[in-house]
Amino acid sequence: MSERSGHELSEWFHAHGITEVECLVSDLTGILKGKIMPAGKYLNGGRPRLPDSIFIQTVTGGYPDDEDIRFWNPAERDMQLVPDPGAVYLVPWADDPTAQIIHDCFYLTGEPVELSPRSVLKRVLALYESRGWRPVVAPEVEFYLVKTNTDSDYPLEPPVGRSGRQESSRQSFSIDAVNEFDPLFEEMYDYCEAMDLDLDTLIHEEGAGQMEVNFQHGDPLKLADQVVIFKRTLREVALRHGMYATFMAKPMAHEPGSSMHVHQSLLDIKFGDNLFAGDDGEPSRLFHHFLGGLQAYLPAAMPFFAPNVNSYRRLVRTETSGSAPVNTEWGFDNRTVGLRVPVGDAVATRVENRLGGADCNPYLAIAASLACGYLGMLSQLDPRPPMVGSAWSSGSKLPDDIGPALAALRECKPLADLLGERFVNSYLAVKRAEHAAYFGVISSWEREHLLLRV
Repeated sequence: MSERSGHELSEWFHAHGITEVECLVSDLTGILKGKIMPAGKYLNGGRPRLPDSIFIQTVTGGYPDDEDIRFWNPAERDMQLVPDPGAVYLVPWADDPTAQIIHDCFYLTGEPVELSPRSVLKRVLALYESRGWRPVVAPEVEFYLVKTNTDSDYPLEPPVGRSGRQESSRQSFSIDAVNEFDPLFEEMYDYCEAMDLDLDTLIHEEGAGQMEVNFQHGDPLKLADQVVIFKRTLREVALRHGMYATFMAKPMAHEPGSSMHVHQSLLDIKFGDNLFAGDDGEPSRLFHHFLGGLQAYLPAAMPFFAPNVNSYRRLVRTETSGSAPVNTEWGFDNRTVGLRVPVGDAVATRVENRLGGADCNPYLAIAASLACGYLGMLSQLDPRPPMVGSAWSSGSKLPDDIGPALAALRECKPLADLLGERFVNSYLAVKRAEHAAYFGVISSWEREHLLLRV
């Protein structure tokens, strides 16, 4: 969506008959928080405020212990929400004409709120811009459609399609399997078109009821905005069709997990050339240093790609894990590595980071990936040789649980310096609190196998 001035925003409101405005901010999890205002009040200078404590709230609605947030601001300062003119969308499912606008967060002193995920991504992009570089990304987001389920102890199931039957086997890339849910996807595309989301293709993935949507390549900030809006949209459409859409990394035990792969390339701001391609058409030194940075720092950055306890169930090599990566190796057109380089024209030279789960916050996953590559380019790190053939049983392994992943992030000073020390400390505190809450729950597996046997 093209950026709009205040006057253009007023005209857009008038053209669409907007009566309400949803003022949106993404928290650390990617959940949209905010306030709803009358359109007239909004256009007349009304700007909502929120406490900055929304950025240390856990996914369960709790907060870290006092000891874990000793570095944080205990006053819960107010933040002013400032709209991004390039992140204005309709709410096509609303009964009354409604706009949803993604906002940036600033303290009343004018300083940006460094805990905001959008601010973190903008911080990384500013570093690239200072060197005359412009990153380009293209996210691929997987998800499951499942039957409605109001009992958290009951396993999820594939939904019933137009045929009246559930999927009972894997149907990768099947057109007929997608057609089972044509009414849902037709409405999804109508909504996305009304919001000018840059969707490219829709395919059926490996799992039963698992789909993938690809976005057109473009500006990282705009694409992160679009991913969070798309997630909200798809959940709404699915509910309207009597099912759930879930972006959990591993929602069903015997089905593959869902990912958010991110294709990344790098342009020269002045000339528009792809800096990942050399004059001879081969990948450039800058490309190799970017890869070297990914390999060096991605293991410590894993909490941004696999942010939840459930995330690591996807990153385990089993018969049902599909093509989820378990390493930070790279290779040409190789889906067994975490960093795949698609084969194509030199101008399209890029790297596909396959580590992220669909449950990650897109602002933070894109920021972290670009940060790792940036550190590699600055230090001129060289990657390991490319993998040829299967890398499932070899290569550098990733953390296999969120505990070790958080410990690795805590010890990585270069990432903290680049992303912001206060942000990283806050993120660690939130994730430790979520991990502790998870361990306070006794699972059905424990009751089944330990109750009467140990």
